[in-house]
Amino acid sequence: MRLLIANHIAIARESLRSNRMRTQLTMLGVTIGVASITLILSLSGGANQVITNQVEELGGNIAVVRPGIEQDSANLDRLVSPLTNAYATSSLTEQDVAAIAEVPNVAAVAPIMSITGSVQAEGNTPTNASVIATTPDFISITNFPIRDGQFIDNTTNIDTAVVGSQLSVDLFGTDQSIGKIFKVRGKTFTVIGILKPLNRPINYNNVDFDHTAIISMESGKQFNQNVAQIQQIDIKASSTDKLTSVVGDVKKVLNTTHQGEHDATVLTGEDLSRPTGQYFYTIGATLTVVAAVSLLVGGIGIMNIMLVGVAERTREIGIRKAIGASNGHIVAQFLIESLAMSVGGGILGYVAGYVLGFIVSRSFLTFDPLFSWEIAGAAIGVSVLVGTVFGLYPAIRAARKDPIAALRQYH
Repeated sequence: MRLLIANHIAIARESLRSNRMRTQLTMLGVTIGVASITLILSLSGGANQVITNQVEELGGNIAVVRPGIEQDSANLDRLVSPLTNAYATSSLTEQDVAAIAEVPNVAAVAPIMSITGSVQAEGNTPTNASVIATTPDFISITNFPIRDGQFIDNTTNIDTAVVGSQLSVDLFGTDQSIGKIFKVRGKTFTVIGILKPLNRPINYNNVDFDHTAIISMESGKQFNQNVAQIQQIDIKASSTDKLTSVVGDVKKVLNTTHQGEHDATVLTGEDLSRPTGQYFYTIGATLTVVAAVSLLVGGIGIMNIMLVGVAERTREIGIRKAIGASNGHIVAQFLIESLAMSVGGGILGYVAGYVLGFIVSRSFLTFDPLFSWEIAGAAIGVSVLVGTVFGLYPAIRAARKDPIAALRQYH
């Protein structure tokens, strides 16, 4: 049996080598399709891994509450800008924050409110700047390093702000901006702290803090008729072991404060990366169409070339059947050729997908594609499926040829 399979492989290799250009063009469709699949899976996996690593670095005891049902992000601006870009309205209130703070084993609670409005100072108005309002507990949850000054606290919580390192440069032309003043919707704020460069536009808060001004919740409410429009509540459990019980208790509290309405979601671990993954899955929807069309074209190309090969090798088929080859042997021979082209194209596509992924990540993103056996398995699995589905009909057609009629064929 092994000798027979080895013989089929040798024949397939020789057949494909004899028509190298035709073989390479046939493989191209599968290569493009698999490259598209590899690209989206590796980038979405890489983005999710970034957030998972961040949560683990914080001790693995972080949970967040978000309003309603997670929605897809349509573009990169939504991914790294304030959370109101992802949610039109919010069911979360200050009452929820106060109630969660009373839950046993909760070490810290911090709401996040996004402020709509441009940031202006010294004639500069950065287009990618954002403003969020929160409470002093936020720094103990995120563990962000303060390079200069201090974070907002209960004493200096009115009309003061902490700014990201890049926002400081964009506004004032320097990263030494303690005491400087900027405006948001006509309201003046004084810089009391500057964050160290984080280079984390992708994080579980969905905020690029290098380009963000952080103000107090009291100041933020003044932009919304003294009502807190909370887009997220960050929760820190006293320990990793207590996180599960905290999440359960928080869900009970929300059920009570929301009168039984399930209009808020508590997320932990890998679930925190869901909005980030959704952005890449949105791109993936487009790439999936490209991949599907490419795989279909590649599959049809394989079928077409295999049918041509069957016609060209009719006499060879007749000779093989005349000396004892069964229909199964003929099917196996042509299926191996089909799989060789498909899997070969899949391997090339897998490599090309990662090459393209690294180009995209180094040019536009801040993380590398994720390597995993699941992605490799998906690439090879799709290749095998295409080779089998589109190679089966030509193989069966070859096996059904009458040996006597086939031997009469001279070319």
